[in-house]
Amino acid sequence: MPSLNQLKQFSVAEYHQLIASGIISEDEKVELLDGFIVKMSPQHPPHAATISRSLDYLQKIVPEGVSLRAQLPVTLSTSEPEPDIAVVRSDLDDYVEHHPYPQHIYWLIEVADSSLAVDKSEKANLYARATIREYWILGVRDRTLTVYLDSSNSGYQSELRYAETEIVSPQAFPELGIEVGRMLPRDIHQSS
Repeated sequence: MPSLNQLKQFSVAEYHQLIASGIISEDEKVELLDGFIVKMSPQHPPHAATISRSLDYLQKIVPEGVSLRAQLPVTLSTSEPEPDIAVVRSDLDDYVEHHPYPQHIYWLIEVADSSLAVDKSEKANLYARATIREYWILGVRDRTLTVYLDSSNSGYQSELRYAETEIVSPQAFPELGIEVGRMLPRDIHQSS
């Protein structure tokens, strides 16, 4: 196994060149995290169902001028992750010229099933350093929502946890009362 100093880090521009040249196929399930091309976790049915249910619910309640992007890139200084859901400004010609930058992002949502450790550490730190104001992790197994706030170079300074029976309001839209349980599919542990 190569040591860390033997690995090649790529800039966002180099990553785009690898895609444009066909070295990385647009169909490959990879993302750029802190300069490294990382294979994305496969989606299990509960993960996919949570994304679908969350999108359906949020599209009904977000205000005009807001777009929801599912598993599409956002461009950060050293990364181009593909969060499960990005809640972004929709006034920029639907991002034909570029993916959303941090200043276009209201908040990001990752659905955590098998990826919980990565979402809580690597992705949280990445998003905090990129000054993403708010980051949510929807826990499929424990049926909770963890909200990270107050981004800094050392990570998020605030972490709030909500049960599926609770209501949360994002910082960008405090008038929205989002029911955590409406974003989660039925409890797979209670069905037979």
